[in-house]
Amino acid sequence: MVWHRVPRFVQQLFPKRIWKGDASDRRVYLTFDDGPVPGATDYVLEELEKRGQKATFFMVGDNVRKHGGLAKEVASAGHRIGNHTYHHLKGWHTPNLRYLEDIRAFDDILEEKLGLQTDLFRPPYGLMKSSQAKVLLETKRIVMWDVLSGDYDPSLPADRVLGESKVHTEAGSIVLFHDQQKTKEVLPKVLPAYLDFLLEAGFQTALL
Repeated sequence: MVWHRVPRFVQQLFPKRIWKGDASDRRVYLTFDDGPVPGATDYVLEELEKRGQKATFFMVGDNVRKHGGLAKEVASAGHRIGNHTYHHLKGWHTPNLRYLEDIRAFDDILEEKLGLQTDLFRPPYGLMKSSQAKVLLETKRIVMWDVLSGDYDPSLPADRVLGESKVHTEAGSIVLFHDQQKTKEVLPKVLPAYLDFLLEAGFQTALL
């Protein structure tokens, strides 16, 4: 089951995590997880550039290592990069020390490949222990989302992904898509129409 809109009670359980952004000027915060991946990330960049829109990319460190040039393209285009761990670890199933070391490994590869630092972090699968979050909140902003496209779920038809994403988007929404191997086929069926919808509805894309 995909929760296309994160219930209010879930957001209230973790008030120190960022679920929505500034709603002024009808701002919407586009985010893409799991890249950079050739054939997906570069496609997203092209579609954003066509419309002058910006997004935040929560990258996996091993993908930055393998595709550093593509990661540089993201930064050079004026988008923002966030930490999504080095190995896409699920916090609930990972000892704290290993999880935190994996996050530091991402910071190291981002500095090595791009000369950048980031204070943005998003836990893979949206899952992490409170003890892990407590440590991370000392140095990073933990960014969640309130609108989940569901683009990663092969059981969802593209029109459902698009429709649910549109109907739940509102000013201040943090919207989650994926630029990964599993979404390379569905992105062309969803992303252009969704980005056009944002323009037509008067939403301004903003960076976290």
